[in-house]
Amino acid sequence: MSNLKGKRVKKSLAISMAAVAAISALALTGCSGSNAPTSKRACVILPDTESSPRYEAADRPALNDALTAAGFEADIQNAQGDTAKYATIADQQMSKGCGVMVLDDLQGAGVTVAEKAKKQGIPVIAYDRPLAGADYYVSFDNEAVGGLEGQAIVDGLKAAGVDAATASVVYVGGDPADGNAKMFYDGAVAVMSAAGIKPAAETPGTWDGAKAGTAFEQAYTKLGGKVDAVWVANDTNAAAVIAILDKNGKTVPVSGQDASVAGLQNVLLGKQTATVYKPAKVEAGAAADLIIALLKGEKPTVDKKLADGTPFIAVTPINITPDKVKDVVAAGDATAKELCTEAVAAACAKYGVN
Repeated sequence: MSNLKGKRVKKSLAISMAAVAAISALALTGCSGSNAPTSKRACVILPDTESSPRYEAADRPALNDALTAAGFEADIQNAQGDTAKYATIADQQMSKGCGVMVLDDLQGAGVTVAEKAKKQGIPVIAYDRPLAGADYYVSFDNEAVGGLEGQAIVDGLKAAGVDAATASVVYVGGDPADGNAKMFYDGAVAVMSAAGIKPAAETPGTWDGAKAGTAFEQAYTKLGGKVDAVWVANDTNAAAVIAILDKNGKTVPVSGQDASVAGLQNVLLGKQTATVYKPAKVEAGAAADLIIALLKGEKPTVDKKLADGTPFIAVTPINITPDKVKDVVAAGDATAKELCTEAVAAACAKYGVN
């Protein structure tokens, strides 16, 4: 009989700040092996490579390494932004047997997969994005991510000497089909509205950078170029927004998340106020701990829940300003070589990125 109460999901990083840890305590209880699934395979479906490069660069290897090290088989596939492919992958995986199904949702495709899995008695973990019908949800604290983005806009306006209550701020959100997008939005708006910010314009949400750029340019034109800041949900969209601002010779506070290469470069150059760093290795580690517990037949309980009651293992995000970019490099999630191109070299030297 195992009883590991109070176990916390933690992964250390080589950064000059406290180690990132899951907010929720994960307690594992139950007779080892008595409730173990017949299959020892963890079936994982990642959504795409466009909304963020992290899925293939970080999530896949981190999940694979943790699961195989624990003696389990990991079947990790990417739907490449195709909902039909998402469904096909799931059917193929379940035909071979899955002890746990881990779904990073793609435009609602995961809901049907979750229903099929649960009919077969397969526990379902919603990974990174919430999913109706999941047994567990593992992600960064998404409202906290949005809160950090909102604070970047508030701080940026203050540094620029612009009154938040009268500022013209454009909101560029993520795809409304992604449950996380609303949480990012809610977290950001809570902080910005508390500072007196009201949106001068809101664009249709998307994770497609080109579409986000076009939508922002239309809003910019309607506002006659009167834009004091732009709340943007992620670095990919932020890069598109910044391209429009650059074209018009304008620099204003811009938010983002993912600590992507482009995002970190824009932060170093002062074109993006900050980016929210969500070390995928930490999130994957939290998910792997849960997956392994389920494959061992243990019954996890989690002390944090979503509004719909889904047990939620929440991981803490980190805000990255220019002086903190070097911490992302130290953690191994970016390299000075890729960041410090000719255009960024001086900024790298200024902020100690080497």
